[in-house]
Amino acid sequence: MKLISQIARIIVGVIFIFSGFVKVVDPVGTGIKLEEYFEVFSQDIPDLESFFMFFAHNSLVLSLIFCALEVILGVATLLSYRMKITSWLLLGIIVFFTFLTFYSAYFNKVTDCGCFGDFLKLKPWTSFNKDIFLTVLILIIFIFRNTYKDSNLHAVMAIATLISFGIGIYAILYLPPIDFLPYAIGKSIPDQMKPTGIKPIFEYTFLNKKTGKEEKSNEFLMDTTTYKYVSSITLNDDKVKPKITDYFVNDSQGNVYTDSTFTGNKLLFIFKKIKDVDKDEISEIKALGKSVEGTNIEPMILTSAIQSEFEEFRVANNLTTPYFTADATVLKTMARTNPCVILLQNGVVKGKWGNHSIPDKATIADKLK
Repeated sequence: MKLISQIARIIVGVIFIFSGFVKVVDPVGTGIKLEEYFEVFSQDIPDLESFFMFFAHNSLVLSLIFCALEVILGVATLLSYRMKITSWLLLGIIVFFTFLTFYSAYFNKVTDCGCFGDFLKLKPWTSFNKDIFLTVLILIIFIFRNTYKDSNLHAVMAIATLISFGIGIYAILYLPPIDFLPYAIGKSIPDQMKPTGIKPIFEYTFLNKKTGKEEKSNEFLMDTTTYKYVSSITLNDDKVKPKITDYFVNDSQGNVYTDSTFTGNKLLFIFKKIKDVDKDEISEIKALGKSVEGTNIEPMILTSAIQSEFEEFRVANNLTTPYFTADATVLKTMARTNPCVILLQNGVVKGKWGNHSIPDKATIADKLK
């Protein structure tokens, strides 16, 4: 049992470090996922709506804490650092996430738990089974928490804590240092919108009228005297669908400009929302837009704001760059900061800059070489 407890400690430590790292490089994405959960809870439990909405409004802070804590606990577990406290924290966090993944799977509310950020998408029941596996290992660690020989690597833990929170804060202020999203630098948006050409694999569920039991099959059973069709799922749905399915751009008149953004050099200024946008950042974007006028770089504003509200915002800030609308979820995926600057060359992302690192004309030109 001592060997099993040590194996459990190593496996949990590695998984927590990996899972936490792929999320802490993009805490905004995990924050969006947590916000979805809390909004669902507020709707399903109306008596606690204000309670859950408080957490929804502070989901980014919670995301940073959870993501960094996951890495820190992983390091602590691997180093056998203060295992009595660490085991309690491990148990608490796995109970929380197991509940979320069960809720997601059973009620089909949030179809992607975000367990491994955007690095790896897991189906709801797969996520739940993964958490059950971790729960078993963590229970072993918890039961044997008094048998571990604690290390005194305080300096290592301090460094791990600083690095974890440092990466997360950097990603929030600027952009993810490692981008797993389909709009990452070097990726082609139009290519990721094309059909994959992969044949879907179906799994059908039928009711056997003779036995009264449900049976699964990869083929559609035509014997209606014996079988009654119940439901079906696509087992490789994530591979069949294109990576990008909802990128759509149109102007204020409803004219579609999606394909136009894939021709030539486009400098996209993304305003996910217009509330509380920093005046200095607006000035920098205006200056950048004017500096590329008359060149082979066409500036465009993409926003998900209501047209009338954005028009007021545009006039108030004297923005002359043409603006277009796009889906709010798409812009959240494209841009983790608000505003954000993205450079496209024939639909390929050549550069991305957050609101704290808006580039100048020379930097833009250098990316197109």
